[in-house]
Amino acid sequence: MQFAHEPADEAGGLRVALSSYRSKPHSGGQGIYVRNLSRELVALGHSVEVFSGAPLPELDPGVGLTKVEGLDLYREPDPFRRPHLREFRSDLDVLEYATMCTAGFPEPRVFSLRLARMLRSRVGDFDVLHDNQTLGPGILALERRGLPVLTTIHHPISRDRRLELEQATGWERLSKRRWYGFVAMQRRVARRSSHILTVSEGSAQDIVTDFAVPAERIDVVPVGVAVDVFTPPTAPRVPGRLVTIASADVPLKGVPVLIEALQAMAPDAWSELIIVGTASERTQKSLADAGLLDRVSFRSGIPDEELAALIGSAQALVVPSRYEGFSLPAVEAMACGTPVVASAVGALPTLVSGGAGVLVPPNDSVALANSLTEVLASPSRRAAMGDAGRRRAVETYSWRAVAEQTAELYRHVIRARSQQGTNKENN
Repeated sequence: MQFAHEPADEAGGLRVALSSYRSKPHSGGQGIYVRNLSRELVALGHSVEVFSGAPLPELDPGVGLTKVEGLDLYREPDPFRRPHLREFRSDLDVLEYATMCTAGFPEPRVFSLRLARMLRSRVGDFDVLHDNQTLGPGILALERRGLPVLTTIHHPISRDRRLELEQATGWERLSKRRWYGFVAMQRRVARRSSHILTVSEGSAQDIVTDFAVPAERIDVVPVGVAVDVFTPPTAPRVPGRLVTIASADVPLKGVPVLIEALQAMAPDAWSELIIVGTASERTQKSLADAGLLDRVSFRSGIPDEELAALIGSAQALVVPSRYEGFSLPAVEAMACGTPVVASAVGALPTLVSGGAGVLVPPNDSVALANSLTEVLASPSRRAAMGDAGRRRAVETYSWRAVAEQTAELYRHVIRARSQQGTNKENN
């Protein structure tokens, strides 16, 4: 084993490579995580270069961005596209396209291999590589070359796989099983990763259970919220307005349960639901069958400031998920002083503790309907929940605190790697 450089001075800034195989800016957690963490790390005096596949993140001044070029096979408005022959530049492009053509999802694997090639000559430029949920073999290859590596797993994707397969039948079930084939790779890589960061104790336990990672390799640092952007509104909230965030319209997010709950509520108990995300044909049909198309709308691709204003305009944010490793939307709602009505799954019971929200059993549309009706009907209860949520968000979930804790983990990973190298040399 050859080490490219001595570990960074404990008191100095670190040179951080932050990788993310896709980093959609305004929906899903990966682009949001990369942007906010990198900004605060730079503010703390560290240098950060982000390596990302498409879609690329929006980054703040002072953060470097290097695009890891791929075929971008799932880009809007032509997902599952057929690239022109001139777009193929390497064997990894062929692997990426061939995997998609056989119904698999290639991005984590091919991104990690592209990154390994890109950084092969640059290992000495960084003190640590922080990988965001890729869990591909190229990340392990970089660790073998001597680069200290910390891997974030927000939650094991095996949970998404299990829930989607439960909903699928026939050919769709076979297709989903093939699509989620990359999960087996992620499990193998996770078991061989030396240091893992996750965002909640619930996710940590799920990683131990699903990926068979020893608990002693896992550290917990929660996701943060921009408490100066997500703030209580100055304008009155819209009476009866509900908001939910569904970055992907998949069974995991529980939108069908929410639709059933709205159908069960008295028509005058609520006025409208705004879903931040895009609707699948299945959801549109469910809304039509329930007679709710005129009261439910969708928004997507909105920046943080607009999202904060939207959440702040609602009388409650609904998180009907069947599983959540963390739930950034719940924390964003708390920062806006917006009451949260959520499923009692994953990290949600911990997040909305202290009076910030109401928890209901997952998949229970009747309980969800009753809780939403009660919250919307009680201004004093909403005010108390909003105050408790804002206080908890500011005290516990700031991005500056997240960056400070993450930087400490970087130093731990660097020390451990250095010690490992010393032990090998002595043997």
